[in-house]
Amino acid sequence: MPVITLPDESQRHFDAPVTVADVAADIGRGLAKATLAGKVDGRLVDASHCIDDDARLAIVTDRDPEGLEMIRHSTAHLMAHAVKSLFPSAQVTIGPVIDNGFYYDFAFDRPFHPEDLEKIEAKMKELAKADIPVERRVMPRDEAAEFFRAQGEEYKARIIEDIPQNEDISLYTQGDFVDLCRGPHVPSTGKLKAFKLTKVAGAYWRGDSNNEMLQRIYGTAWPNKQQLEDYLHRLAEAERRDHRRIGQELNLFSIQDEAGGGLVFWHPNGARIRRAVEQFWYDMHERAGYEFLYTPHIANLELWKTSGHADFYADSMYEPMEDDNQSFQLKPMNCPFHVLVYKDRLRSYRDLPLRWAEMGTVYRREMSGALHGLMRVRGFTQDDAHIFCREDQIEGEILRILDLTLDVLRAFGFEDFDINLSTRPDKAVGSDHIWEHATAALRGALEKKGLAYELDEGGGAFYGPKIDIKIRDAIGRQWQCSTVQLDFNLPERFDLEYVADDNQRRRPIMVHRALLGSVERFFGVLIEHYAGSFPLWLAPVQAQVLTITDRQDDYAQEVVQTLRAQGLRAEMDLRNEKIGFKIREHTLQRVPYLLVLGDREMETRSVAVRSRTGQDLGTMDLDALIQRLSREVADRGRTIVED
Repeated sequence: MPVITLPDESQRHFDAPVTVADVAADIGRGLAKATLAGKVDGRLVDASHCIDDDARLAIVTDRDPEGLEMIRHSTAHLMAHAVKSLFPSAQVTIGPVIDNGFYYDFAFDRPFHPEDLEKIEAKMKELAKADIPVERRVMPRDEAAEFFRAQGEEYKARIIEDIPQNEDISLYTQGDFVDLCRGPHVPSTGKLKAFKLTKVAGAYWRGDSNNEMLQRIYGTAWPNKQQLEDYLHRLAEAERRDHRRIGQELNLFSIQDEAGGGLVFWHPNGARIRRAVEQFWYDMHERAGYEFLYTPHIANLELWKTSGHADFYADSMYEPMEDDNQSFQLKPMNCPFHVLVYKDRLRSYRDLPLRWAEMGTVYRREMSGALHGLMRVRGFTQDDAHIFCREDQIEGEILRILDLTLDVLRAFGFEDFDINLSTRPDKAVGSDHIWEHATAALRGALEKKGLAYELDEGGGAFYGPKIDIKIRDAIGRQWQCSTVQLDFNLPERFDLEYVADDNQRRRPIMVHRALLGSVERFFGVLIEHYAGSFPLWLAPVQAQVLTITDRQDDYAQEVVQTLRAQGLRAEMDLRNEKIGFKIREHTLQRVPYLLVLGDREMETRSVAVRSRTGQDLGTMDLDALIQRLSREVADRGRTIVED
């Protein structure tokens, strides 16, 4: 008879086999009501799962991460049930859980419209209210394939036929709806209380553009209505901050169809911000002891064969170009180019470390359906750097990189970081000694900096351990930008050497490092982080001079010239429009400071200053204004203490 050990090490004894739900009921009515599933000896199972031997059991509720994932997975099935109820000829394909929600792909003879989503969601609420039991059963593979084919579900039958023949297939039934799934699922539809369908999009069957196009309905699901409302608020806020819309409103960038998708055109306003970002980047790297490289955009195919990219990265590279009986390819990465610079001459141990950085533009083949504004493009500029060092220099170099990374990210307004240290995978190059030493150096650097991190065992690349730093934006979203990657592979492939102090030839350690990731993607993150209201040092127009009448035109030109002479980005609006109209228009353009000029300001050689938030900062003479703005630019947007 089973003895059930709970997470607190207490035990429950039963006279007969029991289900997870039975154990929960034995503990208490409240827990029984909240139970979604269980973890039996670490394996996630349905609440109806029968335990007939001694086991360790943890009850899963909606407070557990596994519980939330089950709610979303079961809500995807609820949506499929609703679709089949409303549109019986629709075929159900695949419906996984994704971040913050789920989707399901359907084959249907017409597009789903917004009003269809409203009907589907209403039907889902009806089915949830009915509290229909969700039951699991097992069927032999071939029988399951025939079952779904008889139901007109050809896609499900195809999925099953890809499963090994000797495996049984689990099906889940709720009312008259049956779906293929490994599970587990919630005990009944009544457990699904808070969900919302969000959008519909096209998707190729199994992600292959050679296959038929399906319709993908997205949704989100949460344990309760408050969490759902909070998420929908965050979703609306993310929509308000969408870099594609703000990019158009502020005339920052565009993607031109005539040129092709995924290729970014920087407009003057966006280019001003990019120049400010890059100049800051160059200044910080120069102070940190880096030298700068400029390398070509294409290289002979043989280089990519030597580096290994032609083998393991071929799908992301454009086809070779033939010229003079040679094959050339656009570069997807800058690394081999920096290796060639290293190899150009024999290096001594006294030369190391070598720190080389480049704003290098690379090109990667992306499917058109994967392109997304600045976040996923085909041509982009990486803020690449490579450090070539001795083994005994690894930790010191990692400490320097971490200092530089955090200083740069904080200057852009990011203070919340999530850090991962990824270690050796099963398949790797390099000796046990170098892996252990390198991993210890990365760990030691993080700990010396007092940085909390998560250990990702086995998550490193085959050529070395790495540190990934994710930033959180103003609404709490994570963005992967910075990475520090040790590489034992390229030095071996290119036979890199240095002359050690004992006059022997040794391999250098190569460190790949990016702080921003790609300039384009980082710019997209900045736009959304600030919702277009950039801090003064980044704003494309830092001060807009507004005249009340044409009598102030000459003085306005003098003010603008004075500000520009001090390195400030100033413009003027001399149009014959009401001052209120001008203020509203440039406020919508998120200009940090609006300088209003009337007859009084002209006579006193001053300006009336307003902030983009509508705050009246009073009248200032030009010198005081320049001092204020210059201090704010130098402080990178930090709070200015008023004199």
